[in-house]
Amino acid sequence: MQLSGLNIEKLEAGIRDIIDFPQPGVIYKDITPLLQDPVLFAAVVDLLADRYQSCPPDYIAAIDARGFIFGGALAYRLHCGFIPIRKSGKLPFHTHTESYELEYGSASMQIHIDALKPRETVVVFDDILATGGTAAAAIRLLKKLDAEIVGTEFLMELGFLNGREQLQPVPVNSLIRIS
Repeated sequence: MQLSGLNIEKLEAGIRDIIDFPQPGVIYKDITPLLQDPVLFAAVVDLLADRYQSCPPDYIAAIDARGFIFGGALAYRLHCGFIPIRKSGKLPFHTHTESYELEYGSASMQIHIDALKPRETVVVFDDILATGGTAAAAIRLLKKLDAEIVGTEFLMELGFLNGREQLQPVPVNSLIRIS
């Protein structure tokens, strides 16, 4: 796949593997090198935005914390609002809460109860799609607010974990797919 002068291999080179983090047996995908490269960072934002240029959503809902980096830039690029979906206990107003399973544990996340109006359109963004539990919980939170979820976007997807199956029927897109 060619990315306006860049190829997928260059994007993949901006992601380094950290073995046994945050616990033994886990390979953490560190996006810091990609973020430090202004050309790669801009390319990712542009590629994500291209899909929605003709019909931008009302909001980008991004998942705490790495999802905020690209999600905020994507919302800016599409001239739409930004909704933070945060780890429990981080939002100051009344919230809805959803629990979910991670590859190596469990957690919960929250959204403000007034984050959007019913039927407003939303694209969910996170940096990585693994088992799908985190994104599925975000979708459940948004459905509590009667959002129209028009897509999910990920920088990378660990395809061997079959996470996209948990997100159906919502469209799933990822720039990098690791088999």
